[in-house]
Amino acid sequence: MASSAALPGAVPVVSKEVSAGPSTSSASGLFAPVTSLYNRLQSWRQGLDMPNPGTVENLQKEPKMTLLTNFMFDGARADLTKTMSMNPQFQVTHSFQLGGQMIPPSYNFAAVLATEKLLLQGSVDNDGSLSGRIHSNWNASNLSKIQLQLSSAGGHNVLAAEHDYLGRDYSVNVRVMNPSPVDLSAMWTGSVFQSVTKSLALGVEAMYQNQQPGMADLNLQYHAKYTSPIFNKDQGWIATATLQPQGMIQSTYWQRLSEKLEFAADLMVVNVPNKRDAVATLGAKWDLRMATFRAQLDSTGKVSALLEQRFAPSFGFLFSGEIDHFKNSAKVGVGVMIESASFTPEEMGMVPPPGYPQ
Repeated sequence: MASSAALPGAVPVVSKEVSAGPSTSSASGLFAPVTSLYNRLQSWRQGLDMPNPGTVENLQKEPKMTLLTNFMFDGARADLTKTMSMNPQFQVTHSFQLGGQMIPPSYNFAAVLATEKLLLQGSVDNDGSLSGRIHSNWNASNLSKIQLQLSSAGGHNVLAAEHDYLGRDYSVNVRVMNPSPVDLSAMWTGSVFQSVTKSLALGVEAMYQNQQPGMADLNLQYHAKYTSPIFNKDQGWIATATLQPQGMIQSTYWQRLSEKLEFAADLMVVNVPNKRDAVATLGAKWDLRMATFRAQLDSTGKVSALLEQRFAPSFGFLFSGEIDHFKNSAKVGVGVMIESASFTPEEMGMVPPPGYPQ
């Protein structure tokens, strides 16, 4: 049994508590209101179940696929495509353009290699201009893109890199064009697109450029997109608007009337010190079993149409026409699309055309 009395000559031991600084519980208690507010906001956003609005780059994707602006051509055109492999997909294309008023005679050779996560595309034309792009899907939320264009004409060389991040109910894009390590000049673009409700999304895009030393410019654009509450393969509509404070407004309307019929309208208003102009465009697109027909009318007096007719999965015919009533002029274009492969239609996932040898 130990004695409680101190031994003669022993040094008394004094017990002390060592302080370890502010406790973790105190620190967590300090930020508890902020953490609680953040968690409440996250729970509120998840409860709204708002969709991802897409990127600003694809804001007008549906109207552009319906209208003829990106599909119209004149003269003679031929696209010859050869599929070398299906997995990974690899194909080459020879494109010829002759006798056009809008585009001079040209030849272009392009190659595409695509997998589920990577896209490589390159092309070269008869003038020696080279272009290429790389798309990399890191995951479902991150997409990186690199684009390069080298031209014999001065001032047409382009190097651009961008990254898209797709969140639960928002999208972020960052892009840089023609960066120079010498004078640190470049053109920077950043955009944020946020769903406010299940149907409405708002966004802002900023472009900052300092391509010359001592000169910098900042431009802003504001975007809005409204999608109908009922949207499926048979019905639905999308309305968009883009505003530039410098004096430009563009609005579009796209509606799917049925699974095979789409309608689009575009209004561009420009109001700058030296120019005032407005152009309205109406267009429709019909998808048939083996054909696609587009028609378009705008306020400048132009009436346009484009027919893409496929007689077989590997052969298609193009016919385009445009009449400008105000200028009393017309343009006509014809073209063919031929696709060949070393695979049978069954291997390519196609239904063999009538008369295909078994």
